[in-house]
Amino acid sequence: MKTVSENTCFGGTQGVYSHASDACSCDMTFGLFLPEEARDGPVPVLWYLSGLTCTHENAMTKAGAQAWAAEHGIALVFPDTSPRGEDVADDDAYDMGKGAGFYVDATQDPWKPNFNMWTYIAEELPNLIGENFAVDMNRQAITGHSMGGHGALTLAMGLPGRYRSVSAFAPICNPAGSDWGRKQLQGYLGDDESTWARHDASLMMTEKGFDGPILVDTGTNDQFIDLLKPEALANAVTKRRQQATLRLQPGYDHSYFFVSTFMEDHVAFHAEALYAD
Repeated sequence: MKTVSENTCFGGTQGVYSHASDACSCDMTFGLFLPEEARDGPVPVLWYLSGLTCTHENAMTKAGAQAWAAEHGIALVFPDTSPRGEDVADDDAYDMGKGAGFYVDATQDPWKPNFNMWTYIAEELPNLIGENFAVDMNRQAITGHSMGGHGALTLAMGLPGRYRSVSAFAPICNPAGSDWGRKQLQGYLGDDESTWARHDASLMMTEKGFDGPILVDTGTNDQFIDLLKPEALANAVTKRRQQATLRLQPGYDHSYFFVSTFMEDHVAFHAEALYAD
């Protein structure tokens, strides 16, 4: 692992690190904010998964999360959204290939050799961070925006007991039933739609649910709201009678202005779960 940069931030340290990834068969980069309390021992950790076209840097510099994480003594992890490198497959469209890993393990060519973002986020990166930094891997929570919200919800439900809480900003709620999802799931996973279900938050909610608190915010002026399908997740939550807070925020769109506005709420929501006995 290499240190790309480290900067003092709200009394803690905002670092950027790179490493050779076995899961993605390329070098990967991630951001990690450690609050001041990490100097004295392991702290709880909140994962932030970013959306389409993003890298580790977008939320790290635009979401304003460090101020609230520092207030609660919580670490923040900002992974990349896909594998990178000259030898990594890509697509001319913004919603496939680099920047668009969709947090799945691809089974189809040309994506299969590198696009294993589920394994990277679920196994490789947590192990690397747990071995090298002062974080308490028994106290984890997860959030994300758009494609990252999809990833946060599906990882939380797909890894029972891993995360104490899950939240999302404008998540892609029903990719198997949306034009913003079917293309990617078919491209990465193939034509067998039964393999898509574990990567669809609404279908997973109906089947499994989540043993913990859920918070989801979506803006009513989100330009992609018809592709996000928040109503599908709401229907699944109601059908399952799942503990969840689903909010439509009047006037907000899909941008980081929206994310940064409600970041304080989300960090405080996770802090309550992370510090519960």
